[in-house]
Amino acid sequence: MSEAKSRYKVVILGSGPAGLTAAIYASRAQLDPLVIDGPQPGGQLTITTEVENYPGFKTGIMGPILMDEFREQALRFGTQIENVWIDSVDLSERPFKLYGKESQDSTDISRVIEAETLIISTGASAKWLGIPGEAPVPEGLGGNGVSACATCDGFFFRDKRIVVVGGGDTAMEEALFLTKFASRVTIIHRRGEFRASAIMQNRVLCHNNIDILWNTEVLEILGTKEEGVSGVRVLNNKTNEESIYPTQGVFIAIGHKPNTELFEGVLDMDAVGYLKTEGRTMKTNIPGVFACGDAQDAYYRQAVTAAGTGCMAAIDAERFLAEHPVEVTAETTA
Repeated sequence: MSEAKSRYKVVILGSGPAGLTAAIYASRAQLDPLVIDGPQPGGQLTITTEVENYPGFKTGIMGPILMDEFREQALRFGTQIENVWIDSVDLSERPFKLYGKESQDSTDISRVIEAETLIISTGASAKWLGIPGEAPVPEGLGGNGVSACATCDGFFFRDKRIVVVGGGDTAMEEALFLTKFASRVTIIHRRGEFRASAIMQNRVLCHNNIDILWNTEVLEILGTKEEGVSGVRVLNNKTNEESIYPTQGVFIAIGHKPNTELFEGVLDMDAVGYLKTEGRTMKTNIPGVFACGDAQDAYYRQAVTAAGTGCMAAIDAERFLAEHPVEVTAETTA
């Protein structure tokens, strides 16, 4: 397949709250941005149920609906959005080059995108425990009773006993959502207290359909390909006693890791992989490259703060282009 080439003033990697906010600001500044969807269009909010803490929605709003509103607003001002899987990048000189494929499994680079500025808003993905039985089928039971997304898979666990592993807001949200389907939900947490916000803890602790196993670690997920999950092998880290806890489903909710593997060895990042930015700006160590949202925020990790950093990244890019003017027409040739 021949490579299609195109060049843009602003290319935004990722279409969550940060990326689409950056697109709204960049398009209103007449920078004609290109947003690349990536593997999860709309980001994590597309697998979230009701969002109650985003300003402007006094009765809350469903995550996917909120992201549709973001997307339509960006499109209204002229943002171009494409679904391309970026395989590699070259940030050694401007214009930066992004090499894209039609899918993750494709071996053919079908698109080369040139960017005078690049905004990275690739977000974060769910973390896994790394224990036996957790891997996707056929190696393990992932997708066959094991999940990291209650809103995606909760329906399949109607009237079943399930466990949620974790102790932060994500675990609380997953557990509360799953009570709509499960006959009983048990939260397994390795510590003796939660790390979640007070309001989320209170909702969980007061719920009559949620049990809690404190100071407990999951060592293995048990079951078969034919029957699915049957239980988890757990360790009480206070008594060092192991036991089998019966369950028909396991939801892992232990946090997320930034999707920044593309930039390892190129952009400065911390030990976990969050991109480092300069001071109160969204500038990375490479001039013309900016980072925002969960790709660089290891502390707040909220939709509203992600949107705020997306705004900042777009303004930083606009000012950079004003200082380094270039004439760019986004033309595609086969």
